[in-house]
Amino acid sequence: MSDIRVLVVEDEPVASAAHAAYVGRLEGFTLVGTAPDGQSALRLLTEFAASGDPVELVLLDMNLPDLHGLDIARRMRSSGILSDIIAITAVRELAIVRSAVAIGVVQYLIKPFTYATFADKLASYRLFRQQLASPEPGSGRAGASQSDVDQAFASLRAPSEMPLPKGLSVSTLVSVQEYMKQHPQAVSATEVMDALGMSRVTARRYLEYLADAGTVSRTARYGTPGRPENEYRWSGR
Repeated sequence: MSDIRVLVVEDEPVASAAHAAYVGRLEGFTLVGTAPDGQSALRLLTEFAASGDPVELVLLDMNLPDLHGLDIARRMRSSGILSDIIAITAVRELAIVRSAVAIGVVQYLIKPFTYATFADKLASYRLFRQQLASPEPGSGRAGASQSDVDQAFASLRAPSEMPLPKGLSVSTLVSVQEYMKQHPQAVSATEVMDALGMSRVTARRYLEYLADAGTVSRTARYGTPGRPENEYRWSGR
């Protein structure tokens, strides 16, 4: 998968520079430009689309000096510009959030936020893109299955945004995540149990939680006696 082309739209120079620098630190993303207002953003988006290298992701401030972010998003869609949008704003009104979702905003970042939060949001977006990518020629896949779509949309939710089920702890969840990061190959609940000294049932609960959050992928492991066991692989977030 090629790098995702990103446009930063932000009127505050310090914030714009910070967001541009954040994008530059992330693997899989390329900053193609910045815009200080809505009209500049729409002009750049149109120019990139006309050149054959459209912007794929817009990091869009909702409160700009000339246009509201929602107006920019609506004008993008009416012009046939289908770039995904991550809204970056201090606005917390639920009506704005609902409107943003309705016009295709895929993520919502509330100011102020840390680089870690920014990186997590963009990493989950990249995973979402990967999971809904067109099948490779000759792969035998005609399109996305229900499971593919469910996992893709689950990947847009960070684990921290999903409440932990009763009986799960944050510290143990972090331990499981770190283990998965360090073992890029697929592992089973039994292997996590042995490595971290917990019961198989407990290991499976954490792995299933991470799978539902989109942090790990989940597939059936065949070739062993008895009932097939799920295996889990870190998804790069």
